[in-house]
Amino acid sequence: MKIIVDSGSTKSDWIFFDQQNNVLTSVTSLGLNPEVITSDELFNRVNVVSDIVKYKDQVSQLYFYGSGCGSDRSKKMIYDFLQGYFINCKKIHVHEDTYAAVYATIGKNEKGIVCINGTGSNVSFYDGENIHQKIESLGYMAMDDCSGSALGRLMIKSLFLKIMPNDLSQSFRAKYDLDADVVKFNFYKRENPNAYLASFLPFLIENKNHPFFQKMILDQVDFFVQHYIKNHSEYQSVPVHFVGSVAYFLQDEFKSVLKANGIEVGKIIQKPLDGLIEYHK
Repeated sequence: MKIIVDSGSTKSDWIFFDQQNNVLTSVTSLGLNPEVITSDELFNRVNVVSDIVKYKDQVSQLYFYGSGCGSDRSKKMIYDFLQGYFINCKKIHVHEDTYAAVYATIGKNEKGIVCINGTGSNVSFYDGENIHQKIESLGYMAMDDCSGSALGRLMIKSLFLKIMPNDLSQSFRAKYDLDADVVKFNFYKRENPNAYLASFLPFLIENKNHPFFQKMILDQVDFFVQHYIKNHSEYQSVPVHFVGSVAYFLQDEFKSVLKANGIEVGKIIQKPLDGLIEYHK
């Protein structure tokens, strides 16, 4: 049996293939980002999903694509966990989530820039064979601009600084428990504070046409274009593709800023799973 895992900070999608290489089933677990959770928490999040437990001894190949897997240390943490959990698995590959995005958006032997704008964010250039990243991400505390966590942070900050317009702030507080103690508990006491920040994204999307949020979104997209995409000189000659909920649900704003900068827009997809399934078949 073969498994493909597409893991973000918020959730992970698992695809199981049978011996004939057909999709057997798919399940979802919580996110498995090794930069924000412990080894013990990896086990806790996986071992509560019944189909994973059911099939774990039958798995012989596993391909893991995950956010937070950009360093040798984080890859090893995931690899060691998978090796210990799927005890009969002989072939385990751990890749950064960028590879999933590339395989899902760019055809074989084609070139392009691929951006991930989900809970976190990054950008890479694919030359038809290899992936090149000119920016080493420092994660959600310092970077991850134009992501769910970055936009969530701006929303919370504008609320508590009383910058957010009154109509929005009232609706925001009505939808979420935004007591200061609750917010700080999620920031400093719980796993995945970046996913907590990104959990406010639905409210932003629902109210994206409000002038206050429109400016916030456009400013974030423009910053991402100027300081991330344009770090790759190839942006002038190849299409730029996007993967992730931020890019997908705010694609009108993305397209507007990209067009203003003379950038060719490629595919914009929410999740790379369909492309990954075809790639691994």
